[in-house]
Amino acid sequence: MKNAVNYKLYLVTDRDILKGRDISAAVEEAIKGGVTVVQLREKSISSLEFYNIAVEVKKVTDKYNVPLIINDRLDIALSVDAAGIHVGQGDMPAPITRNLVGQNKVLGVSVATVEEAKKAEADGADYIGVGAMFPTSTKDDARAVSIEVLKEIKDSVNIPVVAIGGINSKNLSLLKPSKIDGIAVVSEILGKEDVRGAAEILSAAF
Repeated sequence: MKNAVNYKLYLVTDRDILKGRDISAAVEEAIKGGVTVVQLREKSISSLEFYNIAVEVKKVTDKYNVPLIINDRLDIALSVDAAGIHVGQGDMPAPITRNLVGQNKVLGVSVATVEEAKKAEADGADYIGVGAMFPTSTKDDARAVSIEVLKEIKDSVNIPVVAIGGINSKNLSLLKPSKIDGIAVVSEILGKEDVRGAAEILSAAF
């Protein structure tokens, strides 16, 4: 599973954007629309609530054989046997995370510079998330990355590169020359009334 992950359309969840709609149902619609990886991101809820949501979402991702990645929370990732974990520059260091999850889990690392990208690869990352490519409302502390730097990062590593941050069907074409492996989106899918349709548009555009 780990080496066969298709990062083409990577959904990052944000329940605030769903405005009360069921997250499992939304994830299922997104997968039906072409989402190939799902990252569950929860920053402000209890561990129990995060665990319960992860269990429910994993039932959906398992049904469609789509990898579930847990953001930041190693304990949640291990407790639900998720496909992997994603860490940022301010989270648990990648080498330690790799040691704790073992070699069979997917490890993703957020980067914004060539140096961070090379270090992530050396530290055992299976893929990197690069951004924010465009202004985004879903992450307050996102660092801006130029398309030139994205190209440099892609050229500097041998692992898959996923761009994130404000990506939509209108600006997606700007990223294509960088030959990235996938795009990660939040509101451009979950913020739409027709989640499946939104995913289909992005999948076709990429």
